[in-house]
Amino acid sequence: MESIIITSDNVNLTNCAKEQIHIPGSIQPHGTVIVVDQESFNIIQASTNVDIFFARPHTDLINTHLTEILDQTIIQKIQDCLNQDFSAINPLRIKINNQHLNLIVHENDNLVFLEFEPIDEKYNNDFLSFYNMTKKVIDQMQSSGNLQELSEVIVKNIRELTNFDRVMVYRFDADASGDVIAEAKQEELESLYGLRYPAIDVPDTAKKLYSLNYIRLIPDIEYQPVPLPNHPENNQPFDLSYSTLRSVSPCHIEYLENMGVRASMSISLIHENKLWGLIACHHYSPKYLPYEVRSACEFLGKVMSLNLIAKADQENLNYKVQIKEKLSELFEKLSHTVDISESLYNNLDLLQSIVNAQGLAICFENEIRLFGVTPELNDIHNLVNFLKSHQSHNLYFTDRLPEICPSAVKFQSLASGIIILYLSRVENSYIIWFRPEVSQTVKWAGNPHKEAKLEADGTLTLSPRKSFELWKQTVTGRSLPWLSYEIQQVMEFRNLLIDIIFKKSNELLELNIELKRSNDELDSFAYIASHDLKEPLRGIYNYSYLLLEDYQAALDEDGNRKLNTLMTLTKRMEKLIDVLLYYSRLGRKELIIENVNIAEIVANDIKNIIQASQTENIDIRIPRKIPNIKADKILVEEVFLNLITNAIKYNNKPEKWVEINYLLDSSKSSQPIFYVRDNGIGIQEQHQEIVFRIFKRLHGQNKFGGGTGAGLTIVKKIIERHGGKIWIESNYGEGTTFYFTLGAEEK
Repeated sequence: MESIIITSDNVNLTNCAKEQIHIPGSIQPHGTVIVVDQESFNIIQASTNVDIFFARPHTDLINTHLTEILDQTIIQKIQDCLNQDFSAINPLRIKINNQHLNLIVHENDNLVFLEFEPIDEKYNNDFLSFYNMTKKVIDQMQSSGNLQELSEVIVKNIRELTNFDRVMVYRFDADASGDVIAEAKQEELESLYGLRYPAIDVPDTAKKLYSLNYIRLIPDIEYQPVPLPNHPENNQPFDLSYSTLRSVSPCHIEYLENMGVRASMSISLIHENKLWGLIACHHYSPKYLPYEVRSACEFLGKVMSLNLIAKADQENLNYKVQIKEKLSELFEKLSHTVDISESLYNNLDLLQSIVNAQGLAICFENEIRLFGVTPELNDIHNLVNFLKSHQSHNLYFTDRLPEICPSAVKFQSLASGIIILYLSRVENSYIIWFRPEVSQTVKWAGNPHKEAKLEADGTLTLSPRKSFELWKQTVTGRSLPWLSYEIQQVMEFRNLLIDIIFKKSNELLELNIELKRSNDELDSFAYIASHDLKEPLRGIYNYSYLLLEDYQAALDEDGNRKLNTLMTLTKRMEKLIDVLLYYSRLGRKELIIENVNIAEIVANDIKNIIQASQTENIDIRIPRKIPNIKADKILVEEVFLNLITNAIKYNNKPEKWVEINYLLDSSKSSQPIFYVRDNGIGIQEQHQEIVFRIFKRLHGQNKFGGGTGAGLTIVKKIIERHGGKIWIESNYGEGTTFYFTLGAEEK
């Protein structure tokens, strides 16, 4: 047989999922409806069975004032209803033609709907009878330990209160399907406990009405609908969304027939303003419940709705406490660290355990670290790119990843469930928790896939299922579901992390401000002190010179030597002060950024050095053309001049060589890493940081041509002013390489 492909173009869902069940144009026959204009209180329309209660055909009532069938006292009560909460007023007990009736009032679209039902004389509508119906149930609900116990209490007591053949708690899952999680029934009936019903069994249109009306009664599915004619002015059916008597969808009647159910009642369970589930009551013969009993059931349903949060919190309490403790421990560690990303890397086990995941991937600025059971790095990259293009939220989770991301099928055994938390989409920082695939056997109440009927016009019609026999399905590509408090745990972790980062940022900002202030003060002090010191220093030198010139003959050899030493020391001190002044100016000097031809300035430096060292045997090597950069030309020239000069100066080999070249940083290919390499004396590892300290020499003044010991300090300062860094690699006695960047892009 040729298979039929069902599409939105060939399927007719009008009689099911798209049925306009809120405007059926009829009501159930256990009551009657009168529609009244809210302003004038004139009767606009009435159901065709109104004569049973008012002894007048419905056509006679149209355009008459409500006072023709109700006395002014009742009308005043109806008007009072319009100004108050309907649920606090309904029902109004009235007497018409010696018949006691419940009058239920609601308003919709500037129309007042009056619904009349006969009163069961067993219920006198006083508080005591209502209290007796509900007190015992509420006591038991309060003493229940968890959601399962609560559900079992409610089905048992609702069945005792109503005497329905079967009462169930039906909970909707995330995919809109539903599970029977509790059941009370007649012994001879087959149990439906643990069965799952597909989402299409309760269409969205029905869920909307369940959210508006907390209780819905169908006394007999074989009833004959009572017409409620259309609005006489616009010929449109009335919206009966809030009506207790609203006629039943033909699809739902067919569905109940297929289950063998003759009467039903549903009580809505609302959690956080969403339809959480239903208390579903089934009877296999006609069954009418008085409004008073239905009100008690509705009240108990609302009490259960309020208890859903508290009882759900009792489930897995030990696990909740455990993961909360893990989060607190992680928070404590993060609060006392300087580098948050490194701290997270060092506590991957804690980070994984806050949601009981089996694997973890954490990424900061494209550096990914994995922990536990995870997909390969390349698969994670592809997954993140896919999710970025399909999800815009900072937090996303699913327990059926292969359904969302087709490429995830290849690693579904490792990661069918994920939570991804984006710390920064711009910097590509995120955390992913993974859960492996867990194959499950789902027990459906009948085959969940509806069969389509091919109509004469070529369309396909989906009808209610006819079979509800146990139908098992093995589900793959899914993990254990993420629980709501696990998602809350991740959100709490994110908020805590943001608080820590914000606090650290403020602390760092304050430190930077204080450091800048201190540096500025230090620079100013160095400049002022150095400038002021030069004047007395010149005086000392000049007076020493005059003493030697005028009194050289009068002084002995030791006196002349001491005065010459004094002049030499003052000259050296002047050089040191000049260096200090220059160094302090470097901190304040504004950089003049321009395109710098490095090859040209290196050539000039080499020319000057060769001329100054005519007797030296120097081999200058430049293996390839050095790229241009954006920098301060004068300062960069000083960097190369200092490094090349030092490479020649600190070299005791008979054949000296210096290599000037560059590398490309693999992470930032546009930024060159320059280096100056020599075959000189080398630097011992313990001295490789010391050489950058100002006025720090590793050798005596008379070795390797002397000097102030500030050259490398100035080089480091210039490089850092350009946003770069400098470091050393050296083999003592064999040579040294100075690497440095200038934070500039290659042209």
